[in-house]
Amino acid sequence: MPFSPTLNRRSFLSVAAAVSALALAGCAGENAATDIAGKDGGTLTIDFATYNPLSLVIKEKGWLEATLASKGVTVTWVQSAGSNKANQALLAGAIDVGSTAGSAALLARSNGSPIKTISIYSQPEWAALVAAKGSAITSVADLKGKSVAATKGTDPYFFLVQALEAAGLSTDDVTVQNLQHADGRAALENGSVDAWAGLDPIMATAEQEGATLFYRNLEFNTYGFLNATESFLKDKPELAQSVVDAYEKARIWAAENPEETAQILATAAGLKPEVASTVILKRSNLNVSGIPGEKQRAVLAKIGPTFVELGDVKTQAEVDTALSSLLDDSLAVKANPASIKES
Repeated sequence: MPFSPTLNRRSFLSVAAAVSALALAGCAGENAATDIAGKDGGTLTIDFATYNPLSLVIKEKGWLEATLASKGVTVTWVQSAGSNKANQALLAGAIDVGSTAGSAALLARSNGSPIKTISIYSQPEWAALVAAKGSAITSVADLKGKSVAATKGTDPYFFLVQALEAAGLSTDDVTVQNLQHADGRAALENGSVDAWAGLDPIMATAEQEGATLFYRNLEFNTYGFLNATESFLKDKPELAQSVVDAYEKARIWAAENPEETAQILATAAGLKPEVASTVILKRSNLNVSGIPGEKQRAVLAKIGPTFVELGDVKTQAEVDTALSSLLDDSLAVKANPASIKES
């Protein structure tokens, strides 16, 4: 259904968080919020996502389970269908650690979500503008007066916003259909929308089946951010360090085993091997430094004003405050992949 661009992001997140809390209560329960009371024991509730290949490697290899077993910690995995869903789960306390795009993390913190970015998991080209096979749309300018599917609060949506601006247009010139990523692709295929702000690996499958990526721009993609709730970082710093250590181990392993990483993605996402290989080998820089810092801050500083222009955040001061406090490199700078056990 259409999403009004004037709806305040604060209100949207509040409603979404409440819904998410109810939906996820059965699978996460009190684990994420109450099981962190003691130094050992309890549950680590962490997300995995097809747009975060390192999370898939860690889950597949069982490294966290093997490492934390001696401490009596149970690892619970919850899938995130998009940055917006990960942010909702973090805000609701349904997960301790979640994967988002950098833009989504900044948006969430600007609107009061108590999260910190503790690691960078990729520098991807995971978003582009997509037209259906045989479509007459070949440029951003062709979108004027057209309908575009995009998932609000995620990198593909902000990719769309930036692409429109670069072409002298705005979201007022198009009808944005707020659909989750997979639903956006389906809407493009059945003709419900004229274009789609796509996300890999779903986008790579659509491309392989004939869809056209008619506008690409690496600079409009923000990094992959691994975020944790502030309460988790305060109450379980050792557990948080283990997560970052596991991500560093996965980064090294993925760089040494790109084909197997692609196979893990293919299995997890139900992709053809050649599609998964495109995502991993051509559109995912997994060998980027895991330490959050100035490169990420510079990228977010460019997109921050867009939040205010769209009404997603009330003031630029809120964005600036969020940006100054979002990144936490304290765990990543001392990441020790050797501390992570093999399963």
